[in-house]
Amino acid sequence: MLALSGVLIIGMVRRQTGTEGFLVGLGLATFPVPLLIAAFCWLDRIEPEPWRNLAFAFAWGACAATLVALVANGFATDWLTANIASTSPSEAEAWGATAIAPIVEESVKAAAVLLLYRFRRSDFDGITDGIVIAGITATGFAFTENVLYLGSAFGQDQSMGHSGLDSLTAGTFFIRIIVSPFAHPLFTILTGLAFGIAATRYPRHRAARTALALLGLLTAVLLHAIWNAASSLGDLGFLTVYGLFMVPVFLTLSWLAIWARHQELLSLRGYLAPYTATGWLSPAEPTALSSLKTRALARDIARQAHGPAAARAVTEYTALATALSFHRRRAHLTGATADFTARERHLLEHLWHYRGWAQPALAEAAQAAHRSAQRARC
Repeated sequence: MLALSGVLIIGMVRRQTGTEGFLVGLGLATFPVPLLIAAFCWLDRIEPEPWRNLAFAFAWGACAATLVALVANGFATDWLTANIASTSPSEAEAWGATAIAPIVEESVKAAAVLLLYRFRRSDFDGITDGIVIAGITATGFAFTENVLYLGSAFGQDQSMGHSGLDSLTAGTFFIRIIVSPFAHPLFTILTGLAFGIAATRYPRHRAARTALALLGLLTAVLLHAIWNAASSLGDLGFLTVYGLFMVPVFLTLSWLAIWARHQELLSLRGYLAPYTATGWLSPAEPTALSSLKTRALARDIARQAHGPAAARAVTEYTALATALSFHRRRAHLTGATADFTARERHLLEHLWHYRGWAQPALAEAAQAAHRSAQRARC
């Protein structure tokens, strides 16, 4: 399905932009994608989401969601023009961008979050996963949309003989790539945030989960509609909405995402504590594993003492310990599943495989962190 939608969307965009415009748009639209994906991967580094989930999310946003949105938005604009006598084509486009497009686009992007929540539930551990999946999906959507906008702008510039910084292509690049590359991810993150809260706070209450998901989607639609409407307010109105509304929302959600990740990291202490009593972990490890700084220090210690292979062992060990913690947390929230014990045993056995290099490095890192904290208090 995704492959077919990819072929169809490439054909539609190329037909609207022309081959040369498509290639120019493709090249220019690529600029923010690595940075956005790197930011979401950085946020997700405690327990990285499986690559297949991230690839599905990006492909869904870039192909399936964009295809549905293009068709639905075009149909809505044509219907408004044909069925409302007082609506001119320009008015129909304005209404479509403000009222129809946010509903359609946020709904189709939210579908990727819903599908992964429903069919990859074991990988959907909390708020961070919801934010990351939503953000990657929206990054894919924005990429294809930017190809269309930039390619169309280039085609208009070619027909009118415009070039350089005064061209429509340069203006479109500045607004969509430089000023607001985070716009689509910002909208859809609200939906992902709602799914993440539902997964961790209300795992056994279907009505509460549904209400939260709908609230997140409606909030995303509202924010998207405000952003689209700002483009019709002139330069001053746009800058006002951007500076006084979009930037604060972006900063607030960025802080919330980092805070949620920190809370998930701190939860390792409690959920890993039972394994210290049975000897799987040393007493200092739950605290050491709950600090990204201590984890990084442990990798450096292992690399200096035994080389890159030891550093990779520490990385694998910390990832497995985090997965084990989240496995216990999920069982605590939703009840143990039939495969809980088998999954737990699998994680513990793999953990044991890396402990020879990882445990001494973590112990030394924990001691160094403790000494550093003592010096800071003095």
